[in-house]
Amino acid sequence: MEEEDHQKVSDLIKELVLRLLSQKPTSDSQPIDSNSTDFANSLRYAFRILSSRMTPSIAPDAAAIAESIKRRLATQGKSSEALTFADLYSKFASKTGPGSVNNKWAVLYLLKIIAHDKNSARTQLLDSSVLLPNLSDSRVSSRKQNGWENGVLLVSKDPENRREIAFREFVNFVKEENEVREEVLVRDVLYACQGIDGKYVKFDKTADGYVLSDLVKAPRATRIMVRKLCELGWLFRKVKGYISESMDRFPAEDVGTVGQAFCAALQDELSDYYKLLAVLEAQSMNPIPLVSEKVSSENYLSLRRLSVWFAEPMVKMRLMAVLVDKCRVLRGGAMAGAIHLHAQHGDPLVHEFMRRLLRRVCSPLFEMVRSWVLEGELEDIFAEFFVVGQPVKAESLWRDGYRLHAGMLPSFISQSLAQRILRTGKSINFLRVCCEDRGWADTATEAAAAAGTTTRRGSLGYGETDALESLVDEAAKRIDKHLLDVMHIQYKFKEHCLAIKRYLLLGQGDFVQYLMDIVGPELSEPANTISTFKLAGLLETAIRSSNAQYDDPDILDRLRVKMMPHGTGDRGWDVFSLEYDARVPLDTVFTESVMARYLKIFNFLWKLRRVEHGLIGAWKTMKPNCITSHSFNKLQQAVKLQLLSTLRRCQVLWVDMNHFVTNLQYYIMFEVLEVSWSNFLSEMEVAKDLDDLLAAHEKYLHSIVEKSLLGERSQTLCKSLFVLFDLILRFRSHADRLYEGIHELQARTMESSLPSRDKSKSRRQLGDKSSDPGSWIGEGRKALTQRAGEFLRNMGLDLDAIAKEYSSLLEGFISQLPVQQHVDLKFLLFRLDFTEFYTRSGAG
Repeated sequence: MEEEDHQKVSDLIKELVLRLLSQKPTSDSQPIDSNSTDFANSLRYAFRILSSRMTPSIAPDAAAIAESIKRRLATQGKSSEALTFADLYSKFASKTGPGSVNNKWAVLYLLKIIAHDKNSARTQLLDSSVLLPNLSDSRVSSRKQNGWENGVLLVSKDPENRREIAFREFVNFVKEENEVREEVLVRDVLYACQGIDGKYVKFDKTADGYVLSDLVKAPRATRIMVRKLCELGWLFRKVKGYISESMDRFPAEDVGTVGQAFCAALQDELSDYYKLLAVLEAQSMNPIPLVSEKVSSENYLSLRRLSVWFAEPMVKMRLMAVLVDKCRVLRGGAMAGAIHLHAQHGDPLVHEFMRRLLRRVCSPLFEMVRSWVLEGELEDIFAEFFVVGQPVKAESLWRDGYRLHAGMLPSFISQSLAQRILRTGKSINFLRVCCEDRGWADTATEAAAAAGTTTRRGSLGYGETDALESLVDEAAKRIDKHLLDVMHIQYKFKEHCLAIKRYLLLGQGDFVQYLMDIVGPELSEPANTISTFKLAGLLETAIRSSNAQYDDPDILDRLRVKMMPHGTGDRGWDVFSLEYDARVPLDTVFTESVMARYLKIFNFLWKLRRVEHGLIGAWKTMKPNCITSHSFNKLQQAVKLQLLSTLRRCQVLWVDMNHFVTNLQYYIMFEVLEVSWSNFLSEMEVAKDLDDLLAAHEKYLHSIVEKSLLGERSQTLCKSLFVLFDLILRFRSHADRLYEGIHELQARTMESSLPSRDKSKSRRQLGDKSSDPGSWIGEGRKALTQRAGEFLRNMGLDLDAIAKEYSSLLEGFISQLPVQQHVDLKFLLFRLDFTEFYTRSGAG
């Protein structure tokens, strides 16, 4: 049955070939005979095509094949044939149903291949051309003897074993083109992949790679294959050279522990690479079988098989070479970050390889993080860690002792996480060095347990970023809380802040008042004549005489007198100040610069209190019951009116000044100090770490400075204010001189009405001033009246001048308040000018 089917197919093919040949016009217009040479050649070609088992390498798309054929005909200048083909294809594609061809694409592909063979001079469909026309006549005749005829070798039936003869002839042809056997080249390639020169494949410095010697006869394709395979050796030399160079320099700082770990990881990968090469070398000892030979074992190695074996190692080695180039000038965290960037890869092979490599590389870095976060130890001999320490004094440990080195921060650790890592280790060191506390150790152990890890080495690694964040968060939360507890409970931070507010910011009213009363006479002396020890004794007296005596002795012991540098003409009032001794660890908050700002605030408040104290003293002198009007009945009416007018002007000016000072004092003490303190207490309660506490205190101090007109933007206003203070103090001295003169006039007037014996007694009580030149009563009542009028007239002029200057300065000061940046200064403006008296006066 099979033979009948085979015969039917053969007859069908013969009929088809004969029909096609009969349709092709010939030069002699003779009909085609089935016994002719053209028919025989065409028939053999048809059988060859139809019996081929080769699979096309393109997608089965009939429309695409048809378009390709049409385009090819058009480019060859056969436009009419292209149109004819398009019309025939349209009919061919539209025909369906019984009798139609199902696999239309295959038919079109067959026609295209036949046409291609014809154009390639291998064969001409239905034109009986001879195959392989370029071979020499001797080789053609030899091939005819071995069964080759017209380029076609019939192998379907091979009684004379012609297939084996053809393969043998092919091998001989290959040997003629290759001087070196493939097995030798394979072994040379394996040597090159280990960085060793082979017999024929050697490293060429000019070409910067392994090449097959030009003296060796080999096809170009073989040379290209060898060059591609030897790329692995070139990459190996680069990686191996980096490892050797780095290990020779270790323990140099530019290598470090991370660099050493990187070299160790690369060496481990090369160990696996060596194992592969050992297996391949064993296979390379087996001969490569011929194409015609039946292979009993597949354990042989050819160049093509080697390219398959090298596919995966080539990817890894290329990646290692790229990393070596990238990391040659890097170290520490910067090196780990650069390697991490190459791990973001979609290829699972590359991703896993990089993950394995990074676990080794980042091991020293994660150990530094663990040691820093849980122990506060900076184990960084080679400066590889992103936390950098420097030797500083204890009071500067928190601010300046440690910082982040951005260049060493790997990209897989965020900036916020790095800040938490920095603060956690810094807190441990602060507790250990400044607070002399050891309770943090138990806190660190609890944090590790809460994070699901341990405090031992190697508990963290690359790829465990979540575990790292969890550990840092737990450690930071617990250690920061412990640090704040130590600051508040053991070192009484809040109590010391309150003490500074009471004594340096003059919040303890009875203490400040008593201190001013007892140091006033002393401070009125020239600054260079004042004894600091005497002032310290007066300070102690003020403490014992006020409610300050009930404060903690440790706090009172820190309060001291400080005399600022003074120049010629300075009085004690100008250089006197108080200071607070903030010891470790409180000096982390109350640094020298912070205490300097507190001193600036104290000087301002002390000046304000001195002005207030001066006005109160003036009022005690000016009280109406201190002067009895009946004492001046014997004076002329004009002098009496002049006296009353002068007294009234003095009292009005005092009231005006007292209004200004009282409202300014209220604004400073309540709307500045108390409000800022209340806000500070609120922020102190919610502070989660020492940085928050420092920030809250800085905000508190900044608020006081800005609202008290001591900021940089309020310098002009502050100068105006101090000029006003000096003018008020000058008024106090004028008021004292006025009332001193009035009291003396009162005494002289009363003396003039006494008997002679009582006058002598009164003179002795007054120091016998009547004998001095210019005495008011030296020339009798007339002279007394004249001198009194002159004195009152001069004092009136001085008071008028002070009043005018004060009014001008005050209006200038008030006019500057609305343009100040700080909004709270508007409250001061409202308190000073709530009736808009000064505003209307300025407008007028």
